[in-house]
Amino acid sequence: MKTSIALLGTGLMGLPMARRLLGAGHQLTVWNRDQSKAAPLGSEGARLAESAAEAVKDATHIITMLTDGGVVENVLFQSGLAEALSRGSTVIDMSSIQPSQARAHAERLSALGVFHLDAPVSGGTGGAEAGTLAIMAGGDEQVFDGSKAVLEPMGRAIRVGPSGAGQLAKLANQAIVAIAIGAVSEATLLVSDGGGDLTAFRAALAGGFADSTILQVHGQRMQEDDFVARGRVAVQIKDLDNVLIEARDLGIKLPMVEAVRDRFVRLADELDGGGLDHSALFVELLDLNGRSRRPLV
Repeated sequence: MKTSIALLGTGLMGLPMARRLLGAGHQLTVWNRDQSKAAPLGSEGARLAESAAEAVKDATHIITMLTDGGVVENVLFQSGLAEALSRGSTVIDMSSIQPSQARAHAERLSALGVFHLDAPVSGGTGGAEAGTLAIMAGGDEQVFDGSKAVLEPMGRAIRVGPSGAGQLAKLANQAIVAIAIGAVSEATLLVSDGGGDLTAFRAALAGGFADSTILQVHGQRMQEDDFVARGRVAVQIKDLDNVLIEARDLGIKLPMVEAVRDRFVRLADELDGGGLDHSALFVELLDLNGRSRRPLV
């Protein structure tokens, strides 16, 4: 059967992901609640659909890249989409949602003769544009193998277990990212206030145990006071809330996640930073220390 893909959700991540699929020669239909966000893809070879149900008609693979689990459930099961799916098609949910929600969606779709993978991503808009996303997939191994050609243009896909396992890996990823942003924020302020050269500092740590993409990329954003959203604070909070929900269900405590989550919430609620890039946790740290925002040396 010829592959025909429907991609639902063409926001910050979905738009460049759609372009990667088009560049790989896939037949692509796109839909977004705000149709203006999908419109540019029409001139690039995609078919524009007026509804999610229209988009998935005759599609072999349906990719969802939506805000949260509630939106995913609404689009899949309350918009007429489920009734429009072809038996034997595969839904690949690349949104970041709760593992329990992913497992429930897989079960409901299975009853309709539709396969499901939860395949959230890491790598931000830069990774989406370059096709280098880390894709963490959960679901049946044969379904994953049959979807590799769809996933490959967008990044490196690895199956990490059964349904829900992809979302669990993404939650772990988001916990690491958030905590690391907090650590890089504090290291950046420490070096800056101590009179160090931040550019030289990051170069000195390159290749060592403390080196990371967050140190090099987010550290530079902190230095330059550049917090234009690539990964929004509001989304980071949503992911950390999901981490803590999963931890509660497992009966475990994650004190570092709890602490950094509270700082992101303060950034959003008290400092009006919900729409900023998540590296703007540095702004919250500056405020805690009575410092004003400015580019640093």
